[in-house]
Amino acid sequence: MGLIRKLLPYTTIAVCIALLYAGWIFYSRYRTNAELQRKAETRYVEQAKRTYEMYGGGQLKILSFYAMPGVVQRGGTTELCYGVANATSVSIDNGIEAIKPSLSRCLPVKITKRTTYTLKAQDEQGNHVEQSVDVLVQ
Repeated sequence: MGLIRKLLPYTTIAVCIALLYAGWIFYSRYRTNAELQRKAETRYVEQAKRTYEMYGGGQLKILSFYAMPGVVQRGGTTELCYGVANATSVSIDNGIEAIKPSLSRCLPVKITKRTTYTLKAQDEQGNHVEQSVDVLVQ
């Protein structure tokens, strides 16, 4: 019994130190995880802003309009590809079928002579934008 009384204060101190150490470990991991989560949320918001701006930022925008390939044999085919943001109506001249707004779409086109295609897009406020692409024939 005398030995237990002699060791009890030292054991109590050791247990308190161990509890403080474990508490510090849990607290520091909690703080690190909270900081990592805050940084991830900030990166997510920044990426969302960049994506929003890339797609026109709420404004009417032609994202892309190109022919692939841009040079074809007479009577050959090409793909006219387009992408628009925030448009309510879209059209391509020179006999292309009626099309709908899309972020990315390609249409097959048969080419017999050099042709310039013009993509026109309009939004609900009546704003319009256009862009042209030439398809050459060899």
